[in-house]
Amino acid sequence: MIVFIRTIILYAFVVIAMRIMGKRQIGELQPFELVIAIMMSELAAIPMQDPGVPLVYGIIPIVTLMLIEILLSFISLKFNWARKFLCGSPSIIIEHGKINEEEMRKQRFNLTDMMEELRILGYFNISDIEYGILEDNGKLSIIPKAQASNVTKSDLNIKSPENKLPLSIILDGELLMENLVLSGHDETWLQKKLKEKKIDKIEDVFFAMIDSKGEFYLQKR
Repeated sequence: MIVFIRTIILYAFVVIAMRIMGKRQIGELQPFELVIAIMMSELAAIPMQDPGVPLVYGIIPIVTLMLIEILLSFISLKFNWARKFLCGSPSIIIEHGKINEEEMRKQRFNLTDMMEELRILGYFNISDIEYGILEDNGKLSIIPKAQASNVTKSDLNIKSPENKLPLSIILDGELLMENLVLSGHDETWLQKKLKEKKIDKIEDVFFAMIDSKGEFYLQKR
């Protein structure tokens, strides 16, 4: 029971620490952030496994790492030289449709990985790419050549209304009143929409939202 409670406490503490550190996804962590995340998980595991180790021995190092991460993030935000030192700089590995072999070797980024990234991004011909940039977090960004880029509505002089912020109105039978007000509607309007779908109670709705086009979407339970 003691181990169970200690595990819950440490789990909650690590989650809180990670939330304070920011909202990056694991694949988007900078190198120093990834190192800190790994160390925090290791530090939390020690008091979990050994009840003889005081809980504070895990909490204090986690707090220390959290403060270090916040400090380094602040420094990298304020000073460009610090960001380059901590995170590195983007690397151009494709330029004007040609692969930069020297930069590929320098970044230890092989052709197989590059082609896989290109296919995932929807590009199959290197000749269609103006620039391929390997970002700090290891992801590949592509700037296509003009003739290979997608045609937009503005290219065709087609005018369309601006997309709006989609808002969830009902989640699993529960009305989100704040979102309903933000959408510019009230409960009378909502009840009218429900009656159009032959629904009497909000509790009978699994999900309802106003999408980016301003249309009302609903799914019954």
